[in-house]
Amino acid sequence: MSRLALYLMSVVAGVLLAGCANMMDDVVHVSASEKANPNASKIKYLASIRIAGYVDGRTERNPRKIGVSEVRVLGLSGKDIILDRDVTDVVADSMRKRLDDAGIRVLAKDDASALFELSGVIKELKYDVKSRDYVSIKVETTLKEVATGKVLWSGEVEQKEDRFAGVSGNSKSDIADYLKREVGVVTGKTSEALNSLLVATRPELFNLTPGEKLIPGVKVLVAPEASPHVLPAPVMPAANEQQASSENGVLVLDTEPSRAKVYLDGVYFGLSPLRAEVASGVHEVVVKLKGHKNASEKISIRKAEKTELDLTLEHR
Repeated sequence: MSRLALYLMSVVAGVLLAGCANMMDDVVHVSASEKANPNASKIKYLASIRIAGYVDGRTERNPRKIGVSEVRVLGLSGKDIILDRDVTDVVADSMRKRLDDAGIRVLAKDDASALFELSGVIKELKYDVKSRDYVSIKVETTLKEVATGKVLWSGEVEQKEDRFAGVSGNSKSDIADYLKREVGVVTGKTSEALNSLLVATRPELFNLTPGEKLIPGVKVLVAPEASPHVLPAPVMPAANEQQASSENGVLVLDTEPSRAKVYLDGVYFGLSPLRAEVASGVHEVVVKLKGHKNASEKISIRKAEKTELDLTLEHR
């Protein structure tokens, strides 16, 4: 057999194998994020959560199917949009990353040393490709105290978005990236609500000022009653009075824009506006907000006195 014939046979064989591989890989890969979050907490607090897992509560029988495509998607041969793993794994991995970024220790689901346990139900996770890409997600999450089994918090986050795919159309990677981003919005809001709850009810687990805040987009289903762990709300002194404290002072920080992450000597203290009791002495305050340049300033905290600081973050 001539060399030319052998070459042609090898080319044909390669094309056939590539076609078979594409048929076997006719799914959307949504991998867990390995990219480090520059705004993630550098500190791991004492609060620990084990993720028991999410249940697929959708009417869709296939745990990996999320929708259909009415237009061509590069890399997909059929109309069904199928993930490479169950939707419950995609949501759980995103939730794990968000909690870890918040400085909460995320343990294995059977780890008996965890203080809290997280579980939930995926009520909707749908991605349809039509004239636009339509994403609809609804996830309910529940937090329990491991020692008592008591439900501390339950909340539901719903996210609906659509986008124009662009002149060149869609590809599998485009769908994966967009879905990953929208799932991240849901788990990000959930994580922020959980973090706020734990700070308010178990302040001894954090180096933060206790207090509750509402997270836009989170519908709270169960909230905690008064807890023996909750510290009494601090009382602001009159303008001519000092704050009663023997060794510490009070820092009152405001930023423009608000909801910037506040770090004191490298330790994450919460979102602005912030009021925190701080040890007297010189400290470095750094505030960070996505899309803006970091702002920083050194301040001197005096014993039993209030120090006010306003910082403005510039756009990048």
